[in-house]
Amino acid sequence: MRHISAICLLCGLWLVSCNNETKTEQAENTAVEQPKLPPQSKLDSTGTQKLLAVLSSYYELKDALVATSASKADEGATKLMAAANDLDGYIKTDSVNSSALMPQLDSLKEGVNGILSVKDETTEKKRIAFEKVSDAMFALLRTADIKNAGAYRQYCPMAFNDKGAYWLSNETEIRNPYFGKVMLECGEVTDSLK
Repeated sequence: MRHISAICLLCGLWLVSCNNETKTEQAENTAVEQPKLPPQSKLDSTGTQKLLAVLSSYYELKDALVATSASKADEGATKLMAAANDLDGYIKTDSVNSSALMPQLDSLKEGVNGILSVKDETTEKKRIAFEKVSDAMFALLRTADIKNAGAYRQYCPMAFNDKGAYWLSNETEIRNPYFGKVMLECGEVTDSLK
């Protein structure tokens, strides 16, 4: 009789335990993922979309430098300049944000011109100009107070003979544009504009 009681008790505990696990699994499976908020900035929705187009073109340029492709870097820089010019025209009509954003946008365009003016199949000289582009892009995004853009600021302390340099990425995984395949994963995430 004692054995039967002990067996019944163990079976009961096992059932309760299984039931709790099932409820926990169900709760985890039915947990609603928080919806991703749309990107926002100090600009109106049209301005924010133009700013995101600049950022997207920046990523294309960065990826070309990661791949050490001078021709793709030139293509990315050309697209970035077009997007920056489009944003420039739009910002000039925004009396509230124009004076704050124009210095960063002008600096960005100056850096892009530096990339386009360099004829360098190794991309080494383009990478030097890219540092200015990256710093100006980050300053532009900060000044515009961009949110929910999924942008990560990354840093490589070994770039430019250990001077160090920053860049932006749309992922946390490090893909270093200053070294490409030579030191692809050298760097760390230092900030985010999520």
